[in-house]
Amino acid sequence: MNLSRRRAAVIASTVLLGLSAPAAAPAIAQPAAVKPATTTKVATTAVTAVPTLASRLAAVKAAKTINYYPANAGWSKMWTSFDAAKIDADMAKADALGATSARAIIFPSTFGYPTLNSTYTSRLATFVNTADKYGMTVKFTLFDWWGQYSEVANSFNWANNLLRAYRDDPRIISVELQNEFDPDDVGAVTWAKKIVPLVRAAYPTMPLTFSVNGDDGAIGMGKIKAALTANPIDFYDFHFYTSSERALAVIKQAQATVAPTPMVIGEVGLNTLQNTEGEQAAFLARVFQAANAAGVQSVAPWTLTDFATGSIPDSQVSKIPAQYNYGLYRTNGVAKAAAAVVKAAWTGAAAPATLMDTSFENGTGLSPWRAYLPELGQAVKTQAQARTGKWSVTLTNTGKTAAGAPSFRVAPIVPVVSGQKWHGEAWVRGNAATGATQIALSWFDINDKWLGGGASATLPTGTTNWTKLVVDGVAPAGSASMQIHLKSAENTGTVWFDDVVVSAS
Repeated sequence: MNLSRRRAAVIASTVLLGLSAPAAAPAIAQPAAVKPATTTKVATTAVTAVPTLASRLAAVKAAKTINYYPANAGWSKMWTSFDAAKIDADMAKADALGATSARAIIFPSTFGYPTLNSTYTSRLATFVNTADKYGMTVKFTLFDWWGQYSEVANSFNWANNLLRAYRDDPRIISVELQNEFDPDDVGAVTWAKKIVPLVRAAYPTMPLTFSVNGDDGAIGMGKIKAALTANPIDFYDFHFYTSSERALAVIKQAQATVAPTPMVIGEVGLNTLQNTEGEQAAFLARVFQAANAAGVQSVAPWTLTDFATGSIPDSQVSKIPAQYNYGLYRTNGVAKAAAAVVKAAWTGAAAPATLMDTSFENGTGLSPWRAYLPELGQAVKTQAQARTGKWSVTLTNTGKTAAGAPSFRVAPIVPVVSGQKWHGEAWVRGNAATGATQIALSWFDINDKWLGGGASATLPTGTTNWTKLVVDGVAPAGSASMQIHLKSAENTGTVWFDDVVVSAS
């Protein structure tokens, strides 16, 4: 995880998502076509045959991988402050989520370079054994926090000495030669062109890859593909930290760039320092749904747990506060809402019924909804009125500018494509309401350009009882995302919204 992720996290902090609620309650509906199939975890300990390139690559493409460092020992500290009992407990937690694979990130500066230190290779073996205890394979990432690209011979010898023990070990399913490789670094590209054929010749059954950071995305993967035409890698590892509203379009664009070579999503996450836990859960839910629709089976959350103060070695990474808050679990071991989303995706279970918060009953920080243009009127949850349950959302004394009207907004979890028919409902009531109060839909392309929208009839002005507002629309050509807005413009009175329903067909 590099600096690009922190920049992407700021952008992603505006992303809002949702999943379906049960049929008995208002919901954003989820088409059956994108529902993950029920899966059964297969223990890797049962695999004893010598692996082939094909068998390992099949495992890579299907792996339910967790990115992992202990909460109190991130990055290289995982190895220097190695705690086998803590790792065992964390692997048990990952196993309970449905993980079938874990990522081990290996630092030459820690493990000894160019000569390996047996203390650290022994700790790596312990990690592999622990993952295997819980039926999990392991994906190796080499050469992290390393840039001695002129040392081809030394770097190959180092990798060879580390990998030799795992040549025919079915528990190891892939080797990422470097994390978030920079395809614009001439020295790095020159090294990659030499290291790939050397490692492939020594380990012909081991799938090799490079990952690119969230900023480089499909363009970065395309540069790697172009640079390695003579010795191509076996699969591409895409790190997803952009807007999850447009996840399907972004994933398909990345796939098209590297086709026919397969692609996995090796990292995906949203921090809960700049975003709520509800937004994080919805973000991951949407990416899992989009990946499933695109045929990408392997999606790896970053990361299992948050990191405690002081747990990240002194570095650029440690100085970014958001880096400590990407976990599915807090540092005290309590699960965030995202943990249930990941478990549902990995096990084929139903998504959490409360994830979309369509009746606004979720607790503080657990809703994916967010205020839009709050400077013109702040949307807030209230118990002053509620059609069902105890809560609703209210807007009062609102304005309007060329930028639009204030609203409470969210984006559906269902991947958005051109030609979809969308239906939205919201129950609204007013007290001395003026102006225009509506439920509205807005569509955007892959570059976040507004393509058009639709809105319901306006709520009658004055004081009204609960009134259902309805909007229908068709996603325009080029649509990659959609937002639902509960909005009220130029309203000197007060309105309340409750019981939202949105569905696609």
